Amino acid sequence: MHFLQGVMIALHSIWANKLRSFLTLLGVAIGVLTVVAVVAVIDGMNRYVAELFSSMGSSTFIVDKFGVITSHDEFFKALKRKALTVDDLRALRKSCHLCDLIGGGTPPLDLPVKYRNDYISNCIVKGITSNYVEITDLDLDYGRSFSPEDDERNRSVTVVGPDVAENLFPGLDPIGRDIKIGGYYFRIIGVGERRGSFIGINQDNWAVIPLSAYGKYFGAKETITIFARAKRPNLLQQAQDQVRLILRARRHLKYNDPDDFSIMTSESYLSLYRNLTSMAFLVMIIISSVALVVAGIVIMNIMLVAVTERTREIGIRKAMGAKRRDILWQFLVESATIALCGGLIGIILGQLIAHSVSSLTSLPATMKLWSVLLAILVTSSAGIIFGLYPALKAARLDPIEALRYE
Repeated sequence: MHFLQGVMIALHSIWANKLRSFLTLLGVAIGVLTVVAVVAVIDGMNRYVAELFSSMGSSTFIVDKFGVITSHDEFFKALKRKALTVDDLRALRKSCHLCDLIGGGTPPLDLPVKYRNDYISNCIVKGITSNYVEITDLDLDYGRSFSPEDDERNRSVTVVGPDVAENLFPGLDPIGRDIKIGGYYFRIIGVGERRGSFIGINQDNWAVIPLSAYGKYFGAKETITIFARAKRPNLLQQAQDQVRLILRARRHLKYNDPDDFSIMTSESYLSLYRNLTSMAFLVMIIISSVALVVAGIVIMNIMLVAVTERTREIGIRKAMGAKRRDILWQFLVESATIALCGGLIGIILGQLIAHSVSSLTSLPATMKLWSVLLAILVTSSAGIIFGLYPALKAARLDPIEALRYE
């Protein structure tokens, strides 16, 4: 039997048994869809986060109270650490000679923002230093950012996200207008660029104010995150060591005491993030593998039913000279074709999901060629493996007994 002939018989069998074939194809499609879509989304997330951290530069590192938390015990230990304060920030600016830029920001607060009768109940508010924008990816659409004088003189000014500007000032220029943030007036001096959403989190509903103003109005009890940049990339490690010595001296830590703060580079955070997404990818692969195994069992059962229904056909073919390998080949091609059709449906649906994610969010989710080739290989192999037993059963039928089958 020619390969194309076997494929045509398989397609005819799918069409003749629509409901049964639909259930079979659905199982395969779900397994393939999971792999293709998850690969596309995770790859998009990795690229997005990589771009996010790359904007910080290879010379930048982050000093934080908590660092990377991987267990409850670590979290509770970190809670007992001293907060990083504005005084720590000032000390590092004064004493870290290997750093050419040191800034900081507070944890986000969820505060109401109001302009006249218009109101935003949940706006993400942070206090930042004037040089924060030089280290992070806070890009402005129009207006200006904070100046050192804004921070030094506790000026009540703010840069807001595009959603805040559009919701409070539809069709109007918000620059120079006063809004209430957490009950205090701040004048808008700039509007940030639109960034869209990331894994369902809105990144455009925010407002930042000078770090000094944040401490004045909302208190300075919370720890801050400090960003530092080495003078040159090859001085990164030495700059981190200098920051570590300064902070340990300020906290009166003994030589054998562990650090009660964390120093991380952007590459460290990126590596951690990739490890987390790799674990998520592994979990999804296991789930999709289970779906493919279930679909394979369904294929095997359907092919066994097909062998029973076509017993006389098999007998006639053998009586006319068909050999065992011809019958074996026919049913293997049929089962592989059914599995491959399900795989192609899964690939198409996966591409639609990846395109939708890319269109509706800021994630650059695109289907990877290797995931498509892997899906085709796995589904075809599953069809052959799970179709082997029915095919062998069909090939071993006695032609005389098969012709007598009613």
